Amino acid sequence: MTGLTIVIVSFNAREDLAACLASLRAAPPAIPHEIVVVDNASGDGSVEAARAVAGVTVIPLERNAGFAAANNAGIRATQSELILLLNSDTLVPSGAIDALVGRLRADPSLGAAGPRLVDGEGRAELSFGRMMSPLAEWRQKRRSPAWIDAETRREQLVDWVSGACLLVRRADAEAAGLLDERFFLYTEDVDFCASIRTRGRKVLFTPVATVTHLRGRSRASRPEPSRKAYRQSHVAFYEKHHPAWAPMLKLYLRLKGEL
Repeated sequence: MTGLTIVIVSFNAREDLAACLASLRAAPPAIPHEIVVVDNASGDGSVEAARAVAGVTVIPLERNAGFAAANNAGIRATQSELILLLNSDTLVPSGAIDALVGRLRADPSLGAAGPRLVDGEGRAELSFGRMMSPLAEWRQKRRSPAWIDAETRREQLVDWVSGACLLVRRADAEAAGLLDERFFLYTEDVDFCASIRTRGRKVLFTPVATVTHLRGRSRASRPEPSRKAYRQSHVAFYEKHHPAWAPMLKLYLRLKGEL
């Protein structure tokens, strides 16, 4: 059995995907691994670009099934002990994946772990947090860059880590039922981590590894569909986890003309 499967979901992000794969090829993790690219029916040659990289398995989907469903397709097609969900708009430096794997394996109580994420200029991203709720969202929007930089330099148990780079034990992913496919794009990582924690497992944020996340590049190319997908997932999340708040969220979004 392969130690690690790296699952990368692609949708019309050929240049980012090629750069991500190049970073993995330039400094491959030492752990025995495989790389699986699941393409959501891209029309920009992403499939051909991925197939041109030696050792990469490509799973082309017939339609854009969404982020959660595409990740699940990659998970189901493999059998490794560990799974790394990795965005196509990331760059992985030498040693980062092995450090993250080592930290997860060092503590049997951990079901999932995420590294420190930084943007192209090295600024830290708030890639973890408390369970999503009205209060948690309000607090997160008010975090200063200085607070984020300091907070992302210390290891801590958290409610969720970003799906841009999320390492999980296969046993825990399967026990959680994989990612909930009702979330087409966004919030699926928060929900996935919640399912892992519900089963008594822990989620860790650790700066032992740092990964560059060129966040928002694909979103910027399709702002309106991305905004719509976010709002739909936002509502679906509240309907699942905070049903009493869901009607108020819907009303608020309708008044703003966003639903």
